[in-house]
Amino acid sequence: MEQENKVKLHGMWASTYSLRVEIALRLKGIPYEYIEEDLSNKSQLLLKYNPVHKKVPVLVHNGKSIAESYIILEYIDETWNSDPRILPEDPYERAKVRFWASYIQQQLFEGLSRVVTSRGEAQEKALEEVFERLKVLEGGMKEYLQGGASFTNGESLGLLDILMVVTFGPYKAHEEVLGFKMLDPERNPLLFSWVAAMKEHPVVKEVDPPHDKLVELLQFIKSTSHARSH
Repeated sequence: MEQENKVKLHGMWASTYSLRVEIALRLKGIPYEYIEEDLSNKSQLLLKYNPVHKKVPVLVHNGKSIAESYIILEYIDETWNSDPRILPEDPYERAKVRFWASYIQQQLFEGLSRVVTSRGEAQEKALEEVFERLKVLEGGMKEYLQGGASFTNGESLGLLDILMVVTFGPYKAHEEVLGFKMLDPERNPLLFSWVAAMKEHPVVKEVDPPHDKLVELLQFIKSTSHARSH
């Protein structure tokens, strides 16, 4: 029986993609072995398990590898299909959640990456786009966070909660490095209170990257991307 549920996760401590999977595994109570990858010197196992993208995270379940965080989250939810569920069981509700999950990934996470790696007018434009998209998400989440609900999935974290907390949970680190507020309680009161509630969840606290270490990494990414742009 033990062999049937042998789970390993190849990840990197600050990767939002890896953190998504760690949160899901811990929510489900799935024991796993975590292997920290040095992305500047990737292990042979990582290259073997993810030969196409050569990126983290990679989940290895009984020797079989699954890559891409979104696909891994669905695999976890379907393989360990007891509560708490990460995606709703109803097909229509699941489709709606997938729509907003795609929005958070494509419009917000990628927009935030552009803010960190750009400067000057390009950064101002990227920032305006992120603020506009946060406003859209604020409206969309009203359906899920009615009556002061902390999470979009009832009592537990669901897919949207996981994506949002790993993307905007480190808002204080973003503010320290960038010099402005990405997530503002006045501009986005619903999103801010949602992220604040999720940051208090025990599972999120267990995997939350250390603030100072994250600031250092973000400053490094910012400086190296600026150096490359010259």
